[in-house]
Parts: sequence; C-alpha cells; structure tokens
Amino acid sequence: MIFNSGSIADTQFLAQKLVEKTKVGSVVALIGNLGTGKTTFTQGFARAIGVNERVGSPTFKLVSEYKGKDHWLYHIDAYRLEGVNDFLKIGGEEYLRPEKGVTLIEWANIIGEIFDDTIISIQFSRIKGNPNSRKIEVMGIDIDV
Repeated sequence: MIFNSGSIADTQFLAQKLVEKTKVGSVVALIGNLGTGKTTFTQGFARAIGVNERVGSPTFKLVSEYKGKDHWLYHIDAYRLEGVNDFLKIGGEEYLRPEKGVTLIEWANIIGEIFDDTIISIQFSRIKGNPNSRKIEVMGIDIDV
C-alpha cells in the first residue's frame, strides 16, 4: 500500500491506522533517509496506543520503552549500529519477539538480514518538489486508509 502524506498530521494518521491492525508481538521496520518521517510516524503510533510521554528519536539511547494503555512500545534506532552483531549485543533479540508490546525499528535496513517474513516494513521517501510531502509504502500488512 502506498500512502502520500502531505503533513505531519497525515503521517501520524497513517500510524494510527497501523495501530488498529497491529497485534502485540509485531515488529515494524521503518526505513528511509534522515527527515523522511520515521520518528514522526513513531510519535503518532505511540499516541494511538496511549503513550503519554514525549517520544523522540532514540539515536543516542538506541532503545526507548514506553508504556501504552494496553501494551508497551519498544522504539529502537539502529542508525549508530554497525550491523546485526551490534543489535544482538544490546539484547536486540528480545525486541524481535516482543511478548508485551510492539517494536518499531528506525533505520531497520542496517539490521535487515535478521528479519523474517513476519516483519511489517514501511519505506519513507520524500516527494520531489514538495518538501512537506512523503511517499510512505507499507508492506506486510493491509491498512484501510
């Protein structure tokens, strides 16, 4: 499914729609260049599951955990990782089968070789000529928007 976002609100609306279809135990790979909407999407996802904390990019923490209304959100930023071995060294395997929540991984392409076919993948890219617009391609799950 391809979604054209014209604003932060549009991107967060798509995240809310994903929440409606995503089950506990899911892993969502967020892929795209800097500034394409990965963290904005995560903020919308967090709000939709009832997270009241401020959600930012966990680039320097690598992993942030947020308690939502009914389950946890595990937010990982793989940007600073050198690959799968670095991910495993931070205990990453536990986030690939989250029993009490959902895991969203920014820069997931860096550790993509570890994923299986159950991963939901979302590709973010800019739309030329419109700096506020993004093309967001969702794979691995059907969303009604």
